[in-house]
Amino acid sequence: MNEAEQRLMQVRAYATQCIKEEAEATLNLINQLDENFDKAVSLMFHCTGKVIVTGVGKSGNIGAKIAATLSSTGTPAFFVNPLDVYHGDLGVMTKDDVVLALSNSGQTDELLRFIPMVLHMNIPIIGMSANPNSLLAKYSTAHLKVWVEKEACPLNLAPTSSTTAALVMGDALAIALMRVRNFKPQDFAQFHPGGELGKRLLTTAQDVMRSDELPIIPKDMHLGEAIIHVRNGKLGLGVSVENNKVIGLITDGDIRRAMEKWQAKFFDQTVEDIMTRTPKMVLPNTKITEIQSIMHKYKIHTVLVCDKERKLLGVVDHYSCML
Repeated sequence: MNEAEQRLMQVRAYATQCIKEEAEATLNLINQLDENFDKAVSLMFHCTGKVIVTGVGKSGNIGAKIAATLSSTGTPAFFVNPLDVYHGDLGVMTKDDVVLALSNSGQTDELLRFIPMVLHMNIPIIGMSANPNSLLAKYSTAHLKVWVEKEACPLNLAPTSSTTAALVMGDALAIALMRVRNFKPQDFAQFHPGGELGKRLLTTAQDVMRSDELPIIPKDMHLGEAIIHVRNGKLGLGVSVENNKVIGLITDGDIRRAMEKWQAKFFDQTVEDIMTRTPKMVLPNTKITEIQSIMHKYKIHTVLVCDKERKLLGVVDHYSCML
């Protein structure tokens, strides 16, 4: 076995070491948080324009991801390559914006040539670098120190731990802003109308409920007959309604337990004897995500959809929530 083949036997150990080193570098960011972080979040929160994220090379790649995260969590943002600014993109910037500039060294030439244009427009700069004495830090309104002891790269050359740390610091900014804005799931859905997540966050009970041929049974119906209605309804339940209002619910589980309890006397009992008088009900505009939480909390598989007067409109089961 040659040396390369021997090293192939160690790839899992190499991966473990890399993950540990990057995790350690990330945790070390906690000690680097200071009043500059507070100031950066405040600048972005009070920004009436856009957050313009910029960087070159790997920092640019990380910057693009940070901009996307900010945009999807309630902070209007987009990425601009500083090289493109010299060819017309400066026009997208206004005095109401905030610039978030990334550079590990804080001395990147292309980025530094961009800084005077920003300063000329009196736009606040949030710098993010490993060097608090860099030119980027000097000209920043708030400077976020993102320093790592070493790269996970065995040569300590390829940006690995440093880019991970920068990405995490960007996430920290986004999450802090979400908390300050009291960002809710429905807000997230507005920024993600497509895809599975947006669909779940925007879909309501009336969108998925079954409203035809509902298994409605009177409270004085004997259980032997109620079994047939529950089975034919194919929802595993029967709903008792009186004066156009829901007064109770029985499930196939209630029926099984009643059989075990009363045995031969089972057929003498009525729906009223076993029904749940306070079934879980939701309004038609209740979000699917909230219904899922109710089902999980109370360990149930269905909820009734009713109006404010308890009039039965439909039934939502857990299969309907699996969008």
